[in-house]
Amino acid sequence: MEPKRRWMAPFFTIWTGQQLSIVGSRAAQFALVWWLTLETGSATVLATASLVAMAPHILLGPFVGALVDRWNRRIVMIVADSFIALVGLWLAYLFWSGTMEIWHVYVVMLARAFGETFHSPAMAASTTLMVPEKHYTRISGLNQTIHGFLNLVGAPLGALLLSIMPLHGVMMVDVVTAAFAVAPLLFIMVPQPKQEHIAEIKMQSFLTNARIGLRFVLHWPGMLVLLAGASVFKIILMPAFNLAPLLIKDHFGGGAAQLSLVEASVGLGMLLGGLVLSVWGGFRKKIFTILLGIIGVGASSLVLGLTPGNAFWLGVVSVFVIGFMISFADAPIAAIMQATVPPEMQGRVFGLLGSLFSLTTPIGLGLVALVGNAVEVSFWFRLGGILCLAVAAISVFIPAFRGIEEHRFAGAGTPAQVVRTEAATPSD
Repeated sequence: MEPKRRWMAPFFTIWTGQQLSIVGSRAAQFALVWWLTLETGSATVLATASLVAMAPHILLGPFVGALVDRWNRRIVMIVADSFIALVGLWLAYLFWSGTMEIWHVYVVMLARAFGETFHSPAMAASTTLMVPEKHYTRISGLNQTIHGFLNLVGAPLGALLLSIMPLHGVMMVDVVTAAFAVAPLLFIMVPQPKQEHIAEIKMQSFLTNARIGLRFVLHWPGMLVLLAGASVFKIILMPAFNLAPLLIKDHFGGGAAQLSLVEASVGLGMLLGGLVLSVWGGFRKKIFTILLGIIGVGASSLVLGLTPGNAFWLGVVSVFVIGFMISFADAPIAAIMQATVPPEMQGRVFGLLGSLFSLTTPIGLGLVALVGNAVEVSFWFRLGGILCLAVAAISVFIPAFRGIEEHRFAGAGTPAQVVRTEAATPSD
């Protein structure tokens, strides 16, 4: 095998198994939410279930990341995926035995999110050590492609499975696909940071490890600016998309068909945007790709907010562009973190930043709930679009933001360079 291909086989074997597992999880999630909808018909119950699923990411992310940096990341992923599969097996049993109750959903959501809180930083940190740096943005773009694909097929797949098998059968599909995630990890070695760095981490207390991760983020001005800008998007625009059914019904006078078209357009946009980014790789300076994405999201959101009720086609085009540009704005962030954060600190930094990004969603939902029906849904898109464009314009003049990829951290006593010990260094 050619040296330049040496990293592809092990990485994509693991990556493919992970994606198959996500497909099963999306279908099971749809079935579970639909069951909850039929049983309760309560928006409060559905919102509570969503908040319960966010809680571990928000509250435990920084501390879980410190553990990921101390432990073998391959083992962390195996245990986390196996735990999630066991939760799915328990859920299948509850449906099969007819003992499923509403409170079980909260337990399941919490348990699955707990496992995912360990899995996400471990997988992101492992990607750094398995993939050559010049391909980080392409891999992130590929992840966005899959995310868009799942937005397109996740719900229809869940509905199809519900039409041909009972609920416990759908849950077993989730368990079986989880095996595809675990199996490759049993046989493929995942590179780890240098042993001396891991030893140094273990010599420090758990809380000290967590504080070092926090200090890294606080001493990274460019990332703080990026985090502030991303918060604008998540706090204003994400709740606006949650209110999309009201926009379709009240503003455009549409129904379920129009809503499904809008949701499919967003998913298709993300799929194609991620595909373009995975082939192109973005600008040499990843931050410029992010800026392009922010400007695109802002402009198309503003157009959507200004679209008259009799121009539904323009609304569909706008949400497609939003989905397309989200890939450009989002995927390079992971690539920047993978290229900049030392491998032995990535669990902590990824966990902390994931926690901060997740926190913006309930803040945004709380803001929308507080305002209630005082403003129309299109206002949120106009406001979000204007703020995104303002963030992009201001960020250009902030040197720390433009130089976010040159950041180096001296406070942890470890070099900001990629090191590998458990497998051969992948070649470009």
